Amino acid sequence: MAMTIHCDIVSAEEEIYSGLVEMVVATGDLGDLGVNYGHAPLLTGLKPGPIRLVTQSGEEQVYYVSGGYLEVQPSTVTILADTALRAADVDEAAALEAQKQAEQDLINQGSDFDYSRAATQLAEAAAQLRVLKAIRKKIG
Repeated sequence: MAMTIHCDIVSAEEEIYSGLVEMVVATGDLGDLGVNYGHAPLLTGLKPGPIRLVTQSGEEQVYYVSGGYLEVQPSTVTILADTALRAADVDEAAALEAQKQAEQDLINQGSDFDYSRAATQLAEAAAQLRVLKAIRKKIG
């Protein structure tokens, strides 16, 4: 049996996941990050994208976070996110519409245009779509 570590995924609204996992894979500020039992303590920012968990039973679960922080302590991994969703709860039609709208906003920049907001919206929509694509690839 593989060694496990406790993982909590918490958003501003609710706790999304709490349980023992064999591995956590997330997209940190400097790239993808994998955390297993015995990982060194760490604190890093998270980019919008998927969080993959391999549970104690060997099942893989995928979640979407809009950004936040990942903290590794000797016996716990905590993911604090502004928004976190179970991958099954991601609305593909809404994500596609948000991506299309953000792309249009970037093309049609007006005098009151907020570039950083449009870029953030585009990144979040693209990340949600990547999560859905990863799930479909896993299912086959």
